[in-house]
Amino acid sequence: MIRVLIADDQALLRGSFRVLVETEPGLTVVGEAENGAHAVELAREHRPDVVLMDVRMPVLDGIEATRIIRATTGSRVLVLTMFDVDTSVFAALRAGASGFLLKDVPPADLLRAIRVVADGDALLAPTVTRRLIAEFCRSPENPPPAPELAGVTAREREVLVEVARGLPNAEIARKLHISQATVKTHLSHLFDKLDVRDRVQLVIIGYETGLVTPARRA
Repeated sequence: MIRVLIADDQALLRGSFRVLVETEPGLTVVGEAENGAHAVELAREHRPDVVLMDVRMPVLDGIEATRIIRATTGSRVLVLTMFDVDTSVFAALRAGASGFLLKDVPPADLLRAIRVVADGDALLAPTVTRRLIAEFCRSPENPPPAPELAGVTAREREVLVEVARGLPNAEIARKLHISQATVKTHLSHLFDKLDVRDRVQLVIIGYETGLVTPARRA
């Protein structure tokens, strides 16, 4: 059973998400939070598999709530937003969220996203996610320090570039003429060497280090 926590300051939306989740076999809602501080409290109490997190909430916003939840629990965070290009969403991804969806996403897509995130993967499929990352990595305002790539091998860099482009493992394997098992091994090494949790973080690093740029895509 996949355990879900819903965090949104709008009671009507929380109720709608609860009904949707609890009508799906294999999913259950363990709590509802009306602000980020309450979300942190409930996440620590219930240790849900997935937190559906609104980014704009009172008391404590979804970005800081995501950072705390990722640092103190094993819960994974799926960000929900009204806007497809939103600086706060990019900040939430940097804070450790495993992806994001628009609040008007079709119900079936939201349920699939919960399962994808619960399985330990990152939700990178929507093109808008990569567009968001590209847009705010190119912003000159307060750019983050580029992560160090010391110790990353040439082949691991090639894999990192393709992950940042949004390619799944099967396509990376075909493009680099290696097996999918080898791709997974390289990804595991990248996670360890770069101290990241999932593919979303690798995509961000790919842009921040300049391995992939919005202008030339590679």
